[in-house]
Amino acid sequence: MKLHRFNALFVKESLQIIRDPSAILIAVVLPLILLFMMGYAISLDSRNIPVGVVIEQHSKYSASLLSSFQNSKSFSVEVGNDKRSFETEIKEGKIRAIIIIPATFARDIARGEPTIQILADGTEPNIAGFVQKYANGLWQNWLSQEGLDKHMKQVQIDFESRYWFNAPLLSSYFLLPGSIAIVLTLIGTLLTALVVAREWERSTMEAIMSTPITIGELVLGKIMPYFVLGLVSATLSVAIAIGWFGIPFRGSFILLILTASIYLFPALSLGLLISTIAKNQFVAAQAALIVGFLPAFLLSGFIFQISSMPQWLQTITYILPARYFVEILQTLFLGGNIYEVILPNTLAMIAVGGVIFTVILRITKKRLE
Repeated sequence: MKLHRFNALFVKESLQIIRDPSAILIAVVLPLILLFMMGYAISLDSRNIPVGVVIEQHSKYSASLLSSFQNSKSFSVEVGNDKRSFETEIKEGKIRAIIIIPATFARDIARGEPTIQILADGTEPNIAGFVQKYANGLWQNWLSQEGLDKHMKQVQIDFESRYWFNAPLLSSYFLLPGSIAIVLTLIGTLLTALVVAREWERSTMEAIMSTPITIGELVLGKIMPYFVLGLVSATLSVAIAIGWFGIPFRGSFILLILTASIYLFPALSLGLLISTIAKNQFVAAQAALIVGFLPAFLLSGFIFQISSMPQWLQTITYILPARYFVEILQTLFLGGNIYEVILPNTLAMIAVGGVIFTVILRITKKRLE
């Protein structure tokens, strides 16, 4: 690759971004609107919430209560005898809460003073709240089924709840980190989808094709200005999330920038692939929204829990880079540098981006037809 040719195209694209009001609108104004919208509470229901149930001592009451949890559509239950066996799983997001049935449970019921402890993952505050609400409703139903409600009419379960990672249990703690992935999807996919299509519409592609520039230089020259723009927008979004909304950031900022750069790789590649095929700005923009933005918004786990989706839809989410980046962002902000979560998701983003970029190089030909 000749550096001077790449630099010339990079400068050309950068000047085009500066002169294009729509690029600034999408890169700056739209992310700000999205961030402030996501900064407020959104109530969502949930099913099949994965939880770990710890039975410290088996009895007929603990077995019966466990059966009620297992038969509930609200929970997907794993059973253990020690809280420590589930701590790694809750850190990695494999379960959303630990429900502890203490060793004194049978005796406490006889005295009319039962206690259950719930340790909830606060990275998803709505789900953490649902765990408590559903568990309380399940408890009341269980008392009635066991015939204990007649003798314990005034007894309510005494919850000792601790919310890990998100002590205030605020929706913004969960939504704002994930919204950064949506912001980068907008910039990466939508803006770059207009790049090559605009060249064809304005008949400037012929001039580019007549130069000695190679396909690799052309692709990278088109992508890199939007890569820089994406990093600037990501930095702005992080600053607003931390400075304005007070979202805690417990991970490494360097790691955040690194993973954001890796996520921009498949996002930008997808946008460029769309524009290469469409050759029309309107069609390219519509395709970018349908293929890029909507799947990232709906299927990444940003708002809707992936485990609550049909199995065939869960399978589709594995090809979406936003799925992996949303989990990385929520981990970095609320959990810290948990490499058991960050590393596999980063490798998955690289794999998806590599496939898309390879397809671009294969279908992009230096000819006018």
